[in-house]
Amino acid sequence: MTWLYNIIRTFQIPDLRKKILFVLGVFVVFRLMANIPMPGIDTSRIQEFFSNNQLFGLLNLFTGGALDSLSIVMLGLGPYITAVIIMQLLTMIVPALEKMYKEEGEAGRQRFNQYGRYLTVPFALLQGYGFLALLTQQQVINALSPQLLIVSLATITAGTVFLMWLGELITEKGIGNGVSLLIFAGIIAGFPASLRQLFFSYDPTRLPTYIAFFVMALVIIAGVVYITEARRNIPVSYAKRVRGNKMYGGVSTYLPLQVNPAGVIPIIFALSLLTIPGMIASFFAALGGAIGGIANAIQNFLVNPWAYGILYFVLVVLFTFFYTAVTFDPKSISTNLQKMGGFIPGVRPGSSTAQFLSFILNRVLLIGALFLGTIAVMPSVVQGITGIGAFQFLLGGTALLIVVSVVLETMRQIRSQLQMREYDTF
Repeated sequence: MTWLYNIIRTFQIPDLRKKILFVLGVFVVFRLMANIPMPGIDTSRIQEFFSNNQLFGLLNLFTGGALDSLSIVMLGLGPYITAVIIMQLLTMIVPALEKMYKEEGEAGRQRFNQYGRYLTVPFALLQGYGFLALLTQQQVINALSPQLLIVSLATITAGTVFLMWLGELITEKGIGNGVSLLIFAGIIAGFPASLRQLFFSYDPTRLPTYIAFFVMALVIIAGVVYITEARRNIPVSYAKRVRGNKMYGGVSTYLPLQVNPAGVIPIIFALSLLTIPGMIASFFAALGGAIGGIANAIQNFLVNPWAYGILYFVLVVLFTFFYTAVTFDPKSISTNLQKMGGFIPGVRPGSSTAQFLSFILNRVLLIGALFLGTIAVMPSVVQGITGIGAFQFLLGGTALLIVVSVVLETMRQIRSQLQMREYDTF
């Protein structure tokens, strides 16, 4: 009953209680906005389009149904995440951005994040226009007048910026990562609809299949928890140092390397990047000629479930390595260990330690990257084999991975807050 005791203690501490209630209040605001449709658009034919389009159906799952209802926050945090991806890619090309992000400390990161916020606005306009153009081309919505198009784009952009602000408020005043928690709220909001669809489409003759799916869901949840919590501990020893009459060091500890240090960020990055070619292709599909043919070929390629699944898997694996390379620097860790008198037994300090850490990290990260990619495409594979799509949440995949990872990370932060307050009582 330790978990029940921790829940009670969490709500007994005023500071923690305020943070949790603040996050829940932001969730309520987010869900209210997700149910406010944009002005002048009929949403009656949109549901069928999303049920037949795998990519947009998955994006709609992340927004909690805000996309297929064309609400004022229909794009969710997609443009902001895309802007962050572009900024982090630019750190590998532009030395000034790399210096700002890695060497200028907290002030440099704040400037870097501010540039990402500025870049969110044009991406929201681009993705919003591309999505509306795609729906118009597919005859899902009627052609918009110039005035209504301007109003719609302004509404979409304002909704995205507002969600970005809410996410940063959660990170600053709440508990946990604001962007991840808003995506988590969108996924959970679609869970009752999935259960309702399962209930109305229940077929007694397929009961063994349903039982097998629920067993698979439990196995996948266990696997997600195991990989998320798995670590490779590297032993670290500290040399003894004498300062005055006291002796320091002489202890042994370990440096934990997570099997999946990137969390769910690669999946979110891959999904955001997959939407860009389709949005750009929708601009040129109606032009005809060679350009229109290429645009239509790109759209048809992304609609193909096998091509989409392979591309999705490859992007997730690549982004896992890329994000880890951006956030985890073996050279700086080696330098910090050397300054503090620490060393890995059997490995020389300095460049040898950095090479050893890179070697271990790449081997461990390969397991995490392949696991992330497999989990991401699993619902698509099972749906393609069985033809049943009502289990997308229960079968794991992207949605379940994000839910489990966000819950574990939030619980970890709450637990650390509780332990910190226990130390304050001494």
